[in-house]
Amino acid sequence: MFTRDYNKNPFIVIWELTRACQLHCLHCRATAQHHRHPLELSFDEGKKLIDDIYEMDNPLLVFTGGDPLERPDVFEIAQYAINKGVRVSMTPSATPNVTKEVMQKAKDIGLARWAFSIDGHCAEIHDHFRGTTGSFDLTMNAINYLHELNMPLQINTVISRYNYEHLDELANMVEKLNCVLWSVFFLVPTGRGKESDMITSVEHEKVFRWLYDLSKRVPFDIKTTAGQHYRRVVIQQKMREKKGMSDKEQIFYEDALMGGKTGQIDGLGRAPKGVNDGNGFVFISHTGDVFPSGLLPIKAGNVRETLLATIYRESELFQNLRSPEKYKGKCGVCEFNKVCGGSRSRAYSATGDYMESEPYCIYIPQAMRTKSVPVSETTSTLF
Repeated sequence: MFTRDYNKNPFIVIWELTRACQLHCLHCRATAQHHRHPLELSFDEGKKLIDDIYEMDNPLLVFTGGDPLERPDVFEIAQYAINKGVRVSMTPSATPNVTKEVMQKAKDIGLARWAFSIDGHCAEIHDHFRGTTGSFDLTMNAINYLHELNMPLQINTVISRYNYEHLDELANMVEKLNCVLWSVFFLVPTGRGKESDMITSVEHEKVFRWLYDLSKRVPFDIKTTAGQHYRRVVIQQKMREKKGMSDKEQIFYEDALMGGKTGQIDGLGRAPKGVNDGNGFVFISHTGDVFPSGLLPIKAGNVRETLLATIYRESELFQNLRSPEKYKGKCGVCEFNKVCGGSRSRAYSATGDYMESEPYCIYIPQAMRTKSVPVSETTSTLF
C-alpha cells in the first residue's frame, strides 16, 4: 500500500547538476550555456544534498541539466547516491559526450535508467527543435549503445507545433526503439520556450485522447509532464469503459476523483497519486535554489541555507501548491482538481499567478454547467 504523504515528502526530486550543454534547444527552460557556472553545488555539497533527499523517504532522484555529463564528477555523485540506496536516473543530452564507454560506466555503478530526447521522427524536425545539426543521428547511436548494454531506455518528447502533425510517425518510431517509458512533455513557454511554439488547447485534448488510445496497444508505459489534464482524460475514458473494468480498476478510478486516498497503483505506471509542481515534485537548480519544478521559476529557498525538507514542507509557495481547494477559476471547482490540478507552471506563465486555472484545458467542470452531467458522460461534451 502506497503511504507517501506529499505534504511531507516528494515522489520525485530533479537536480539540475549543471546548466552547461552543447545543444541549443528551442524550448530549453534553463537557457543552457556552453560553460559551467562557477557557483554550481560542489561535490561535497552534492553529497549532503543526497543525504537530505534520502531522509525524505528516499524519493526517485533524476539528474538533469543542461547536460549532466558536462560535470566530470557526475558518476562519483551518482555512485554516492546509489550506494545509499537511492534510485537514480539521468537525462543526458545527445552529444559527443555520450559514448559506449560512458554508458558502460553508468551500468557498472548501477544507474537505474537513461533517458534520451526524441522530438521528431526524422532528423529535420528533431535537429531544428534541438538547435543542433546531427543531434538526431547522435541520439540514435546512443540508443543503439544502450540496447547493446541491455540498459532500460526512457524516451522524452516535447509536444509542440513542430511535431504535432507527425505524432503517429513518432509513436511508431518510439515503439520500434524498444523503450520502457515514453515521457511526453507539453511545452511551457519559459526559458527559450515561446507561446507561439505551443499547440492549442483543443490540440492538447486531442493529443490526450490519442495517447490514451495508444497506451492500450503499445508495450511501453506513457506518462505526461505539464499535461496533468491527461489524468482527467484517462479517468473519463476508463469510466466510460466501466463495464470492462476489473473490480480493482473500478475502485482506483472512482477513488481517483477523491484524490487517490486508497493508494491503489494507477494504470499510468507511476505515482499512484497525481504529481504536480510542488506537490510530490521538487526541483533543485545547479546553484542550489529550490523551485516547485523547473518550469515554475519561483524560488522558495536554497539548500545552502535551508534544509530541503524544510523548504518543501514549510514554504508558503509549496503549501499553496498542495492546496487544490485554493486554486482559482474553474480549476478551483473542478471535480478532478485533486488528481489533475492543471499545470501550475503553465498557469503562471500565462497569467503570472501560479494558482490560476490551467489555460490550455477545454474541460468545463460539472459545477460550472447549467445541467449536472455524470462523470462517465462528460467526454461527450468536449467536441
